[in-house]
Amino acid sequence: MPAPDAAPADLELPRPPGAVRRFFGAHPLLVDSLVVGVYLVPALAEGLFHLVTAPSWTTALALLLAVIAGAALFARRRHPRAVFATALAVLVLSVFVGRNVDFVPTVFALYALAVYWSARSAWIAYGVTAVATIGVLGITEIVVSVHNFAPLSTEAVPSGFAALSFCTVAVLVGTNVGNRRRYLHALIDRARQLARERDQQAEIATAAERSRVAREMHDIVSHSLTVMIALADGSAGLVTSAPERSAETMRLVAETGRGALGDMRRLLGVLRAGDEEAAHAPQPGLGELGELVERFRAAGLPVRITVSGPPPADVGQQLTVFRVVQEALTNALRHAALATAVTVTIEFGDARIRIVVEDDATVHTGSVHGSGSGLLGLRERVALYGGTLETGPRRGGGWRLVADFPTVAGAAPEADSASTSPSASARPESGSGNVPTPDPAPRRPE
Repeated sequence: MPAPDAAPADLELPRPPGAVRRFFGAHPLLVDSLVVGVYLVPALAEGLFHLVTAPSWTTALALLLAVIAGAALFARRRHPRAVFATALAVLVLSVFVGRNVDFVPTVFALYALAVYWSARSAWIAYGVTAVATIGVLGITEIVVSVHNFAPLSTEAVPSGFAALSFCTVAVLVGTNVGNRRRYLHALIDRARQLARERDQQAEIATAAERSRVAREMHDIVSHSLTVMIALADGSAGLVTSAPERSAETMRLVAETGRGALGDMRRLLGVLRAGDEEAAHAPQPGLGELGELVERFRAAGLPVRITVSGPPPADVGQQLTVFRVVQEALTNALRHAALATAVTVTIEFGDARIRIVVEDDATVHTGSVHGSGSGLLGLRERVALYGGTLETGPRRGGGWRLVADFPTVAGAAPEADSASTSPSASARPESGSGNVPTPDPAPRRPE
């Protein structure tokens, strides 16, 4: 198992204790060299001494095995299982060709297996080591009793006991160290995952805020510019024939522009930190429906509005109703210039809210073309409340928009004397046949 990755720079993990431990942790090659030196220097010294004083092929083979085992220990971090297999083979062969049981490489290999791979594999390897040690020493005892063959300078039982004791200590210590390393690796990995999720949540929140601002900017700019263009075109046509009406129309253009500029300042002011006044500016709601309809009527759109039922107390749903009507009338002003009637029907029910906007223009045309993002924004608004938005041509000619979403039960907003009702500010014209509407609940500043 590879060593745990370094912690991310922004996690600010505490400094590990112990100067010596930190030094060795930062220099793994030095530690591997020390491990190899601790084993290989005494083994080579003893092997060369015996090779000079009493040369034999068994002594030379024992020296070769020591060199192989020492070289294999350099790979104990990356390939602990292969190192263990090599060390176990050296242990078994050393019983027959050496003077002592060479179990030191096996001790280092078991420790490395517990630290760099897993505790389970280390205990399995320990069991294999115990079986191999007991088996080979038993075979040695049988050979000694039958053929008077004694390759070891020590007794088999003490040698086996010493080998297994050191192996047991190595596995226990390695398991402790390895579990600590794996635990730290899991903590660092979890911290990295939490940091990644934090960044992702920040990006999602930023994208959602940008989408919200884009929807609001579209509703403000698109509606206001559409009305201003229509009023300006009408004023240009009345300059010579009715200059007074032309002047009045241009005053409406200026008033619409100032309103849009105020809305934009309010919206952008929310994005500026510390702008308390802008943050508490109210969003448009049902109280502004009358003013909205009057602006479209002034632009030449024959609008008739019918509202029935008690309006919702939730300010978010009031804003949604306002934006749906605003976008629908803006599209009608753009593309249904030949319409003789544009009807807006709003039904507030205890369970659902339904908005229907229809026009009777047989041909939809216009000099101003939208991008289509307004309807997408409306679908997102309505979908936030689990509703649907449908648009398309209606039977008999014209265009139809239907928004339907559940009513949210909210706390009653505070009284606002400045709020007006659709029935008061958008009273149907004489003979329109519309049903008088109750005053909607006042809005609470956001």
